[in-house]
Amino acid sequence: MYRDGKILVGKDVNGEEIFLIPKMANRHGLIAGATGTGKTVTLKVLAESFSDAGVPVFFADVKGDLAGCCQSGSINEKIAERLNGLGIAESDFQTKKYPVNFWDVYGEAGMPLRTTVTEMGPILLSRIFGLTEVQTDLLTIAFKIADDNAMPLIDTKDLKAMLQYVGENASEFSMQYGNITKQSLAAIIRSIVALETEGADLFFGEPALSIGDWMTRDCDGKGTIQILDCRQLVNNPTMYATFLLWMMSELFEALPEVGDLDKPKMVFFFDEAHLLFKDAPKSLLTKIEQVVKLIRSKGVGIYFITQSPGDIPDGVLAQLGNKIQHALHAYTPAEQKAVKAAAQSYRENPQFNTYDTIMELKTGEAVVSMLDEEGVPGVAKRTTILPPQSMMGGITDGEREIQIKANILYTKYSEYYDRESAYEMLEKRMVESAQAAEAEKERLALEKQAEKDARQAAIDEQKAIIAKNKADMKAKEAQAKAVKRAAKSVASTTAGTVGRELGKNLGKGAGSFGKTLGGNVGASLARGIIGTLFK
Repeated sequence: MYRDGKILVGKDVNGEEIFLIPKMANRHGLIAGATGTGKTVTLKVLAESFSDAGVPVFFADVKGDLAGCCQSGSINEKIAERLNGLGIAESDFQTKKYPVNFWDVYGEAGMPLRTTVTEMGPILLSRIFGLTEVQTDLLTIAFKIADDNAMPLIDTKDLKAMLQYVGENASEFSMQYGNITKQSLAAIIRSIVALETEGADLFFGEPALSIGDWMTRDCDGKGTIQILDCRQLVNNPTMYATFLLWMMSELFEALPEVGDLDKPKMVFFFDEAHLLFKDAPKSLLTKIEQVVKLIRSKGVGIYFITQSPGDIPDGVLAQLGNKIQHALHAYTPAEQKAVKAAAQSYRENPQFNTYDTIMELKTGEAVVSMLDEEGVPGVAKRTTILPPQSMMGGITDGEREIQIKANILYTKYSEYYDRESAYEMLEKRMVESAQAAEAEKERLALEKQAEKDARQAAIDEQKAIIAKNKADMKAKEAQAKAVKRAAKSVASTTAGTVGRELGKNLGKGAGSFGKTLGGNVGASLARGIIGTLFK
């Protein structure tokens, strides 16, 4: 309940009002306690009060029972009993609804919440993946190559395509960017695929969230409450941690330095905070601790909700100035140790034993320590927490859908679009390269065929010349034979005539018989001589 510029959290056993001072809200806080002890109610009370103070709020709704903020509450028997115990008249307790935006990484129970791979950056991704130093360097190189080639990294398929492209051209890039090993690139791709199975392919994309859309108030001056439905997301702890870490980093990088304000610019409540730290590599814990330390100067308060303070690393726990500890149960030595550690984190109150009190707290009660105006932690006080002013519990799917679609941001974030980025550009290059290779193949084939055709034409031409020469030679030979036969025939005829005449002359003395015989013999001899000459 926001009153007189302060946030009334509840009253202690002496009737003293316990306030959270907005000026100290950016010193962060912790809400801890076992299941069913009232952490969710406390979260709602603080969130509603910040909203009433005009401070935008974000919280992760793990069980779906925080959605009732969008509906006015009612004073039932339990709430009336608590108000009576706090000495608050029902007429002084105003039930109301709050301006709410519903979000969901999977786009099912709220407007889709997305960011781009580029906005996440290689360092943050490498810490989420738990990459080695060499693998981190390679991831950074891939981002650098994408930037140098004007290839936007929007979603996970862009990042995988870029890593594959770098691996395929490792020899070329190594000379400019340093040694690139395909084994390390493959390990990074495996990490991306593992995160995709938890929903990273939905989280990374466009339109990306503009953090300015969360820093809003309604027409009555109430800070808008951003509710991220995490009923499905919380089952994917790596993805949940990825989102939380990105959100803190995005705020840290996007917001200007403002120092200590009268009230924070925004407050974040991270439920099931142990998922952010469980099994996290040391480099990731260092990053979280750094962001928590420095983000308060940006005017942002961060409140972690978990079962035990032991779930929070000491370096982060030391930054949480405002503490609300609900009941813890200690049935084992380890649990007793955890309760003892929780008790020791409070300034001792001489009126009670903090250790015993933590185990005796009823539902709705808590040991509370808030920072005073000077930033000094107050002593531990056993406090009954106020009831929330909005509706307790969740809302129906139909009511949720009405809230989502009536939101002015719905048209901006509801439709996913996939503009040309690294994946499409590299696919285009591959197609163009394949087409160029095919064209080159066809060109070489044509050249080869042309060369073959030219060789065949030359051979055919040579054969034609040879055939023509042979034909010419045969013609000449035939002509020569014909001439020879003609000459032989003429010569034979002439020789026969001459030989006959000579034979006749020689056979004149022997009478007509001798003359005929001499002519025939002379003709035969003459033709024989001519035949011998024309062989």
